[in-house]
Amino acid sequence: MVPIVREHSSLEFASATSNPCRTGKNLFMKQLIFFLFLSCGSLIAQKSDQQINWLSWEELEDALTENPKKTLVFFHADWCAYCKKIDRVVFTKPEVIAKVNRDFYAVRMNAETTDTITFDGKVFTNPLAKTQRNAVHQLAALLGSREDREFSLPVTLMFDELFKVKRRIFEYYTSSELLKYLNQ
Repeated sequence: MVPIVREHSSLEFASATSNPCRTGKNLFMKQLIFFLFLSCGSLIAQKSDQQINWLSWEELEDALTENPKKTLVFFHADWCAYCKKIDRVVFTKPEVIAKVNRDFYAVRMNAETTDTITFDGKVFTNPLAKTQRNAVHQLAALLGSREDREFSLPVTLMFDELFKVKRRIFEYYTSSELLKYLNQ
């Protein structure tokens, strides 16, 4: 028995393998995906470029010695909902970022950190962290406490060029409120 071989015309083969509508759709989808990929990448790059230049306490001390400038200090904790909202809503506004980066040094510190911090010739720790839940670091307690009240978050402090406290904020604030404080 001889197998029957059917020859395809070039027209039948072309129509079976490349549907113009299907090829156009695939090309469009590939271009769309590529465009979305590029767009997302550029948005992420823009967002990462626009953030507050947070310093460590050691970097702040060096910067103040070299070039005195106003200072913004923000104490937060992982469990503090208002602290997270300030981070997410207020500290991401372009006008806040521009003002802080231009006119202030900024320090952001977890008030419950167990890090040893040396600032102004003194060593600060969190000795209660091993025995107490939500223990407040000595530096946060020193700068962010109020008389006759327990330490509570969020705490934002503003210092002048000589590192003298000018304003203490112990509650949530909007970006417009923060800008008003920063401009005073």
